[in-house]
Amino acid sequence: MNSTTTIFLVLGYALGSVPFAIIVSKAFGLADPRTVGSGNPGATNVLRSGNKLAAVLTLLGDALKGWVAMYLAAKLGADMLGVTVAGVGAFLGHVFSVFLRFKGGKGVATAAGVFFGFSVWLGLSVLAVWLATALISRYSSLGAIVASAAAPFAAWYLLPHQEQAMAVTLIAVVVVRRHHENILRLIAGTEGKMGKKK
Repeated sequence: MNSTTTIFLVLGYALGSVPFAIIVSKAFGLADPRTVGSGNPGATNVLRSGNKLAAVLTLLGDALKGWVAMYLAAKLGADMLGVTVAGVGAFLGHVFSVFLRFKGGKGVATAAGVFFGFSVWLGLSVLAVWLATALISRYSSLGAIVASAAAPFAAWYLLPHQEQAMAVTLIAVVVVRRHHENILRLIAGTEGKMGKKK
């Protein structure tokens, strides 16, 4: 990785590190999302506050920072690899935020933003899998896990460059790994359902 590509990685990471869940929660006078539910600073825990608008704004903010990182990299003259690492950097920034002592969310929304940055069709296909699974099961986490498992297959089919598909695969593996505790709760039948306060 050359120095220019590294710059785009750092740019993406810095943007991805912005903790929208905490910023939005403070703006709406809500509890810190890290103190409820799974303790994850993401849209699902913000939704558990009962404020749907705050949850939607968190979701949009987390998704947009993935897409915006790639957009800015392209506008700054990055090649395909530079744009790709900017997206990966944004995702990693969300998951390991420098503003939260290298802790962060599970990366679902930011991953979606990156997937849309790669291809609208990739983003839509993964979103459709998440939506269908989540609506049927009422488990947001299960939707994220199933969609992440499907993402690499869609990427290898839809994306023109191997590096992009590899990036999607890396992101998907991290998202599933970040849901380890959710997987255990799903197996035990104790996972919280969407819209239900804990």
